[in-house]
Amino acid sequence: MKTQELTERKKELTALCHAVKAFAGNGEFQKCKTLIFGAAEKYPNAPEPHNLLGIVLEKQGDHPAAMKQFRAAWALDPTYLPARQNLDSFGTFFSHGSYAYDESDCPEEMHDQYRIHYDERGIGHVDRRDCK
Repeated sequence: MKTQELTERKKELTALCHAVKAFAGNGEFQKCKTLIFGAAEKYPNAPEPHNLLGIVLEKQGDHPAAMKQFRAAWALDPTYLPARQNLDSFGTFFSHGSYAYDESDCPEEMHDQYRIHYDERGIGHVDRRDCK
């Protein structure tokens, strides 16, 4: 039963990412927020709604609020690479403006820069690999 619930959750959150990406591309930010708030209510511990809200806020020009949402997504799940990608992209003076809506938007080298390991309690931790 748990596996089915997790699969359904993942499907719904993936569909949310695709829908928000489409609406945000058309500038329909209110529709994005409605979808995101609904998902955040249904899945309060999921990083995806926070990451997506951060993207919408960044597109609307509210950089400080966007960064808070990216950090919230990263805090909820340190293994969620789109939040890390967005923090890296927009947390500098020279942001390159590449949005990571989901894992498919993260460049391949992003996956290689970080190592995910789990402790004895099953909690995921992300370490930056040494760049030598």
